[in-house]
This record gives sequence, C-alpha cells and structure tokens, in this order.
Amino acid sequence: MATKSFSSNSYSFSKMNIDEDEWVENIRKSICEHDDEEGKTPVSIFTVPKVLLATDPESYIPQQVALGPFHHWRPEVYDMQRYKLAAARRTQKHMNVSFERIVEIMKKDDEARIRACYHKFLDMSGDALVWMMVVDMAFLLEFLQVYSMKEEGRILNKITSGMSHVVDVTGKKLSHVTILRDVVMVENQIPLFLLRTMMEHQFRKLTNGEVKSADETLKTMLLGLYHELTPFHENELPDVDINDCDHLLDFLYHMTVPNNKELGIMQAEIDVDHEQITEDKAEQERIKEEETFAKKSEVQKVYNYIWNMLSKSNAGLVKLFKKLIFGRPMALLMKLPWKIISNLPLLKVIKEPMERMIEKLQGEGDDKPDKDQTEDPKVPTIEEITIPSVTELVKAGILFSPVNGGILDMNFDNITSTLYLPVIDLDVNTEVYLRNLVAYEACVAAGPLVVARYTELMNGIIDTEEDAKYLRERGIVLNHLKSDKEVADLWNGMSKCVKLTKVAKMDKVIEDVNTRYAKTWRVKFSNFMNTYVFGSWKFLTIFATLFMLLLTGLQSFCSVYSCARVFHQLPDIQGGSE
Repeated sequence: MATKSFSSNSYSFSKMNIDEDEWVENIRKSICEHDDEEGKTPVSIFTVPKVLLATDPESYIPQQVALGPFHHWRPEVYDMQRYKLAAARRTQKHMNVSFERIVEIMKKDDEARIRACYHKFLDMSGDALVWMMVVDMAFLLEFLQVYSMKEEGRILNKITSGMSHVVDVTGKKLSHVTILRDVVMVENQIPLFLLRTMMEHQFRKLTNGEVKSADETLKTMLLGLYHELTPFHENELPDVDINDCDHLLDFLYHMTVPNNKELGIMQAEIDVDHEQITEDKAEQERIKEEETFAKKSEVQKVYNYIWNMLSKSNAGLVKLFKKLIFGRPMALLMKLPWKIISNLPLLKVIKEPMERMIEKLQGEGDDKPDKDQTEDPKVPTIEEITIPSVTELVKAGILFSPVNGGILDMNFDNITSTLYLPVIDLDVNTEVYLRNLVAYEACVAAGPLVVARYTELMNGIIDTEEDAKYLRERGIVLNHLKSDKEVADLWNGMSKCVKLTKVAKMDKVIEDVNTRYAKTWRVKFSNFMNTYVFGSWKFLTIFATLFMLLLTGLQSFCSVYSCARVFHQLPDIQGGSE
C-alpha cells in the first residue's frame, strides 16, 4: 500500500496513484495561468533537513494533527479531521461571510501565493488546497484561543464540547501537549497572512464595544503561545510585528532571536562588538605560547642536547629502549598499577594526559594496524564546540550565575571569573521547541545561526549528569524532567547541526572562558606535561635510558660493596624487633 511509506516519508502529500488528466491540467494552469507570484513571495515553509530529521524523527514529524499539505494525508494524523471539521462549523458561526465565499476569494487571490510559500511542489488541485487550508486554520485558531485568554488574564472556564477531550484549558492533557508540540514543527506551518485574512471576517470586540483588529487578536494569541513554550525568562520582550512574520514558527523565532529593529539597537553598536572580538590568529597563538610553563624553543633545545649526547654515546641502547617503550608489553605493564597510582593527590592532575599517552603507546606498538580498525565506522558528526565541561570549569575556579534574559544575554565577567547564562526552563516541550527553531534557522539561513550556536554551547559544557546537576543547583537550569540525566541526554542529543556557525557575541564569551580556563595552574601544568612529556617519544626514551643507567650503576655498586649487608643493618622502620 502506498500509505505505508507516509510514516517515514516527510513529503507525504505525494500520491502514488496519479490522475494523469488532472496532473496535466494542474501543470497547464501552473505554467499558463499563474502570474509571477512565486518570484514575489519568498519560500518560508520548508521540510526538515535530512541530517536533522535522522537524529529524532518524532521531534519533526507531527504525531497528532497535521496543518497544511506536507502531512495531511498521513493516516496517523488524518483521524483528527473530524475535530477539524467540527471546529470549522463552530468558526463559521462567528464569520460575517460563509466558508464558501472565503474559499472562493482565497482561490482567486491567494492560491499562487500559498503555493509559493512551500518549497516543494504541491501536487493537488486548487480547490483541495484552499479547502484544506480553511479547515486547518479554523482548528488552529480555536486551539490558540486558549493562549489568547491566558495572555489577556481571562479565565477560559471550558472548551467547546467538540474539543474538550483533546484540548485542555490547563494544557495538561496528553493530547493537548502533543498538539502543542505539533503546531511548532517546521513542516506543520500555515502562512500567517491566511490566519489574518480569516480573522478579519470574525467579530472580535473588546469590553468597551470597540472592534479589536485581526492583527491585535492574532498577536495576543501568539504571545500567549510563546509564553507557554519559551524556556527563557526575558525581562523585556522584543516588539515583533506580525506583518513581518511568515508563520507561527517564524513569530516564535523572532521572539527568541529578535533582529536589530525589534531590539531597537542601531547597527553601529553591533559592528563595534564584532570588531572587538576579531583578533589576529597569529597573535592568539603567541599569547597562548607565552602562557605555558616554558617556551617551546627552550624546551626543545634541552631535549635535543640530551638526545644528541645519549645518541652519540650509545645509539644501540637508545634504539632498544625506544622499542621497549613503544611496544605493547610495556604499555600493558604500565596500565597495571595505574588505577592505584592515579588516585594519589599530586598525580590526579596528570591522570588524563597519562591515560592518553598509554593509549598512544598501545596503538603505536602494533606493527601493522588493520585499516578497518583505524577508520571510524560511525558517520562523521559536526565538530563539538571547543569549551570545557561545567565540572572542569568549576575545578578551574570559574563560577556560574543565572541571568533572566534570552540567548543573547549570556556574558562572562573576567574580573570575577563568572559565566552568566540565561535561566532555561526544561519540560517535555523544550526539546521539540528548540529542535524546530534550529531546523527553521538552518533552512532560512538569513544570518548567524544563533539558536544552533546556543545549543552547541550547552552541549559543550554539559557532558554528564554531574554537569546538569550543578547548573540546576545554581538556578540556571529549572528541571521539570525526571532526572538530571535526562537534561544531559537532551543537550547531548542535539549535537548534530547542518553546518558550522559563528555568532559574534557568543564566540566572544566562549573565547573569554577558554582564555581564563587556560590560565589556571592546573591546566597549564596538564598542557605542559601532555605536550612536552607524555607527547614526546624523545623524553620517554631519555627517561628510560637514564633510569636504566641508574640501575646499571646501582648494580655495579652492589657488585663491589655488599648491598645485602648494608640493607640488613638499616633500622626497622615499622618499629618491630625479633
């Protein structure tokens, strides 16, 4: 059956059994009768990029209700059609014209514009498309009425009987939560100008009898929906004009990532901030090198001098020790007592570099490693942002503090070594909300991918349950999920993005945090040991050579003097006597 593939096919409006006569008629109308509306109207409703869709399909494919043509014919969501029709009948009672008249006007004036909004060809007749839109709009507006009431501070005592078991005034019913997640999905959007057109035909009056405009009513609904979904706690909301928004998700994105006009910020201020974070790469490398325990050239000179001296004195011995050190037996031998040794207070600092060194030794000890073992069988993912985890930053003396605001309100104070992160409220809807904002942002690609960069940052600093727990205890993460582990899994599961992105203000914060972290003695010592000690085969060979020479000297000493008699004369350190 053709419908069986709809659950896995994002483009479910395609039909296997095509009426060729109808198809030819649609093509003829598209080419001969339509004007240049497609060139005038930019594409605004997209399908989710496959690289994102593969990570978590349920976050992008509607589970309860389909809005628009992309998923309309899927059997899993078509069952909601009866409730859509019931909502349409109730909506018609408040209209000043009939649905028939609205469909006639929309087909004449808006069909080409509707088709231009979707970036995939809609293989359906004009009548089917417009009727679908009208019914879906009626259902969506009735659903949004709940949030309009909440935003205005009014209490909606009950839902109409036809929607009572799927929509809840408290928003706690499972079906209501599922619909709420569905309406924010990228592929489940309806052009906003259609919603405004339908609302213009409805009677909306204020308590004083004045007529409330369609734009005001719709904006109230969308603001209520935003307050229900947003995980952030902004002090001031941007002034978003719904006439500048393409659809519901676009409005939510503008509220989350407002542009300069909506923030009331002049472009020159942004340019200054951008210039402050651009530094010459060579200068950064120079500063980084000066912050190490010793300059590379000085350390290298010492290595080369000792190495040349030992090589000239006994090249065969050096070669033997090099083979022993980089062989698998020595690497395995070094692993045996490491769990005990690494627990000593001083050696905890070098535990991680030593473990990496042992893995390197074990790998280099193989004569001919298999090609299959060296290649990563997994599909390559996007590079994770370069920043230490919360636990590592705290150990380095960096503090975390919450700030009530949006994504762009994060900041780092170099004086107090405090990273200020926006408070984020995590619940069952947060992941779907953020994932679809990231997907829509990637599709539009009109500027920096701010939401994607924020999710990369949170994924970078939250690696484990302990990281999530610390942020929760600091009041940065308000966790309404089951456990801190779910919080860590949520961020770690959002690591895949469609492309690398740079956001000036966020990158400045990340750079400041990394610079402050690199200045701590623990990190400096660890980097020094990893670079010049554990990462240098010359050092290891020199160390082994000197150690063997020491043992040889000790053996020569004991052959001349009776070491056994000397050791027997040493006092009993345990204090016991026979």
